[in-house]
Amino acid sequence: MALFIAEAERVNATTEHLVGLEQVGEAVLRYLASHNLPGSVKIAPHALLDNVNWSKHPTLDVVQGPAEDSDQASLSVARAGVAETGTLVLHSGPESPTTLNFLPDNHIVLLPQSLLVGAYEEAWDLLREDSSDMPRTVNWVTGPSRSADIEQTLLLGAHGPRRLHILILNDKETT
Repeated sequence: MALFIAEAERVNATTEHLVGLEQVGEAVLRYLASHNLPGSVKIAPHALLDNVNWSKHPTLDVVQGPAEDSDQASLSVARAGVAETGTLVLHSGPESPTTLNFLPDNHIVLLPQSLLVGAYEEAWDLLREDSSDMPRTVNWVTGPSRSADIEQTLLLGAHGPRRLHILILNDKETT
């Protein structure tokens, strides 16, 4: 986990460790407030996010479904995290609309710690375990969108989110 966090932060992502699913709503509110954003987030219709008690946060407007141009922040669930590069593996499907990964300027991703792997090959193994069919799209996201095409000047948000915030959920049993 330490390597994943170091690599993700090296490429301008931010991270936060959560000890339980009950902390997701508060973490989303804290992130939005820290960037002076409205208390509104478009979320993936993912089973894990269905278990979040959003009603504990009445100031947070939560809407499920694909992102639209007007959405400023989204929350999705990663299929895996790759420690060697701080990369998130995000796949398309009914529980994971790809628009959430690219349209809003602020992308928040929930990464269960049990899905953190060392290398890309292990992430492919996780994807293959899901079913006999690969998803239509597998996106490997390393930090917020960036480009240095014009005069070699780094520009964040060139082809997607300007900010990437990763919530690492402790879902492993402690001994």
